[in-house]
Amino acid sequence: MNTLPGRRTRRLLAAGTAAAALALVAACTSTDDGGSGSKTAAGGVELVKAGQLTTCTHLPYPPFQSEIDGKVQGFDVALIDLVAKNLGVEQKIVDTPFENFKTGAFLNSGQCDLAAAGMTITEERKKNVDFSDPYFDATQAVLVDKKSGVSSLADVKSKGVKLGAQAQTTGEDYAKSKGFDPVSFESSDAVLNGLRTGQVKAVIIDYPVVQGWLKDKANADAFKVVDNLNTGEQYGFTVKKGNTKLREAINKAIADAKADGTYKKLYEKWIGPYDASAASPSASAS
Repeated sequence: MNTLPGRRTRRLLAAGTAAAALALVAACTSTDDGGSGSKTAAGGVELVKAGQLTTCTHLPYPPFQSEIDGKVQGFDVALIDLVAKNLGVEQKIVDTPFENFKTGAFLNSGQCDLAAAGMTITEERKKNVDFSDPYFDATQAVLVDKKSGVSSLADVKSKGVKLGAQAQTTGEDYAKSKGFDPVSFESSDAVLNGLRTGQVKAVIIDYPVVQGWLKDKANADAFKVVDNLNTGEQYGFTVKKGNTKLREAINKAIADAKADGTYKKLYEKWIGPYDASAASPSASAS
């Protein structure tokens, strides 16, 4: 996964039993289904529900998507808001387990139109879903307790320091590929809590997530980045295999945002100082 702005969201409690997924309205664009309840949006894009672009995500994963003051916000949220606006509908976000993003289960079942979850593009995942053009270059960071005596990922191994990672992510995969047996945490918040409570003394996770954590003074005082690993990862949004029109609509919104400066503004709002390379991912990784 792993982890993208400028619009506030309105919360909508999902109807149904306690087992139903939490759903939140995450856009302020106007609904335009012609008053007919049509599931066909602008450009002939077919939607699972009329008048809305339904996005599956996994909360929290700041700065890409998280609930802030009862509203889902973040870099991913804002970019997909642009897609929804172009389609003349609203974005609605559904919180779902991350493992389903690998299989495309919620896309195939018609629960969501797309998935936006700071998700790394991989060949394995491409077997089950279609990715948009890459919209963000990501690296993996190693964050440690300042009292751990660790100064690198190699130190984590040589000193037998317990390492944590978010389950089902490329960070966890990378740790395992290097011979670690990381403690798996369900969410990025759980990863940080594991570090805070001493369950682990080091974690490996997407660097933008760490950037967000270190904006908090208490975190910056307690933890430090000792390694930034360029693993060649890029994030993409996903759609059901064969959903070419929606994929093209997403790609157009990304390209337009980069061309008119919107991407840069959103990047600076949610991620930090703008890195031009993030706006021009290499085509070979897509």
